[in-house]
Amino acid sequence: MIKQNVTHISDDEIIESGKKVIEIEASALSNLIKFINISFANACRKIFESKGRVVFTGMGKSGLIARKIVATMNSTGTPAIFMHPTDALHGDLGMVRSEDVVIIISKSGNTEELFELIFMLKRMNIPIISMIGNLESKIAKESDYVLDVSVKEEACPHDLAPTASTTAALAMGDAIAISLLEMKGFTAADFALLHPAGSLGKRLSLKISEIMYKGNDVPKVKYSSSLKDTILEMTYKRLGMTCVVDEKEKLVGIVTDGDLRRLLEKNLDINNLKAIDVMTKNPKTTREFYLASLALQRMENFKITALIVVDESDKPIGIVHLHDLVKLGLQAR
Repeated sequence: MIKQNVTHISDDEIIESGKKVIEIEASALSNLIKFINISFANACRKIFESKGRVVFTGMGKSGLIARKIVATMNSTGTPAIFMHPTDALHGDLGMVRSEDVVIIISKSGNTEELFELIFMLKRMNIPIISMIGNLESKIAKESDYVLDVSVKEEACPHDLAPTASTTAALAMGDAIAISLLEMKGFTAADFALLHPAGSLGKRLSLKISEIMYKGNDVPKVKYSSSLKDTILEMTYKRLGMTCVVDEKEKLVGIVTDGDLRRLLEKNLDINNLKAIDVMTKNPKTTREFYLASLALQRMENFKITALIVVDESDKPIGIVHLHDLVKLGLQAR
């Protein structure tokens, strides 16, 4: 068990320590900009032109950073996998295909497992890109493409725990991933196809036609319907509203729970009232081929809980309700 030397540290000292870490890592990122050069462009182009995957490898903390970059690349249209260097030397090297590109992440550039792995990859004629913290290292000299991710200092006061160096490597990986995204012309729709289950994917792909109430579930009355029949229709369909249509089934208005409450406040004789007498004209509508996220945004903008879906003839064919969109985890931009 590691012995801890307990000392009193004030709140101000804790805050100052935290700020210093952020300043050091911010400086490392700022310094990284000058390393986005022709070597970076050549490495990105090599990946773009390859027909295989990007195979990342790295030891320790560098390996963890590699795994995160793999996740980013996969989600932005560049197939990628992680290969542990030790496992690679004991059989997992078989996962590397001839059309793949390998990216090695290392701060020192002299990790023995990685250096040994390089020679195995060279025998297979695999292009090697290194994200390296030491350009004079053995790994840098044996790589086909070298990306400098060196830092002046770590945030760790003992210059031991990888902090600024892993931040720099992560940012470089993000820079590669997004550059490839732009080279591929990867769109929001493409992103949605890779994220169908998340709220982001739903926001980018889910259409109103997929989630709207339709057919007999759509509350609808004629403008000549009695107020009683109007209320019964709203009660049966349980959406807190009903469409009001004319003799040609075209939408002319909407009656909501709010309209009924306001009607009661007026102390009118409701026995002879019809739907046309209490409806709100020109209700907010949408079309079934629009994104569900746009429907949610429209409802939030107008502070309403339902939108009527109409066809090209302005006939109601569906209802999209706020509660259903919220349940799906959608969020307006």
